This record gives sequence, C-alpha cells and structure tokens, in this order.
Amino acid sequence: MEGGTRLENANPLIFQRSGERQLTTEEEDEEFADPIDDREIFDLIRTINDPEHPLSLEELNVVEQVRVRVSDDDSTVSVEFTPTIPHCSMATLIGLSIKVKLLRSLPERFKIDVHITPGAHASEQAVNKQLGDKERVAAALENSHLLEVVNQCLSSRT
Repeated sequence: MEGGTRLENANPLIFQRSGERQLTTEEEDEEFADPIDDREIFDLIRTINDPEHPLSLEELNVVEQVRVRVSDDDSTVSVEFTPTIPHCSMATLIGLSIKVKLLRSLPERFKIDVHITPGAHASEQAVNKQLGDKERVAAALENSHLLEVVNQCLSSRT
C-alpha cells in the first residue's frame, strides 16, 4: 500500500501455492484442439497480484480452482473470488483485475462472469452488479489511473 495508508487486513493468512500443471502431449501439440478447462483458467488468474499485499490472489486464497467453472462447448467462464475480509474495499478492483486478465487472455467467443463468493462480502450484490455490467467495466477501463492499478495487479512481480 502506498503513502503509509493503513492496511485493511494487515496480517492476512497466507496459503501454499499449488504446483505447476503438467501439460499432456496433446496439450503441447498445436495441431490438437484441446478444450479450455478449469485448471487452465485458474492458472491464468492465480498469479494476479493483490492490490494491498505483495502476494498473489492464490496465496491469499482469494481465488481457488474449485471456484472456477468453464464450459468450452458453451463458451462460458465463471469465477467466484473470496475477499480476505467481508468489508474489503478492494473487492471491485480485484474482480476487475480477474475480468481484465480473462478478457485479454481468452478468445472473444467466451462470456466471462466474475463474482464474489456468495456470503463472503458485505457489499456482494453491489460489487457483482458492477462487475457484470459491460458498460461500467468499459468505463472503468477508460480511467487511466484505474487502468494503471489494474495493470500493476496483472504485472509480474520482480
């Protein structure tokens, strides 16, 4: 957190990262069309940086593979995320970062739904409404400061 601002969750629980996924011969073969699955989506979002802590969303247990649903046939992806505290003011930013990562990574045919795990946040409905509204998401990404913060969340830590 910048400027000496007090952290909302100064001592979050840190979880162990899952191992790297072993690719099959078919997945490595560019001639073979393999469907996008839950683990592939989880691998895309698990390394997103938390906006408050020098940790990934996976390390904070904000994203878990069991909360990712994919239907390659229906071209849908659904991701539930769980903020570390029920009144987390960063919930919308975290959800926006997940959504942007998926929008940038997946073919355009996919409909992406990112929402808070039911019962995990005090403003769950308001955050979900913002994340589900294409116009609000597009407007948010036109804000250069907000886009810079999202890009920081999506950048690789050095």
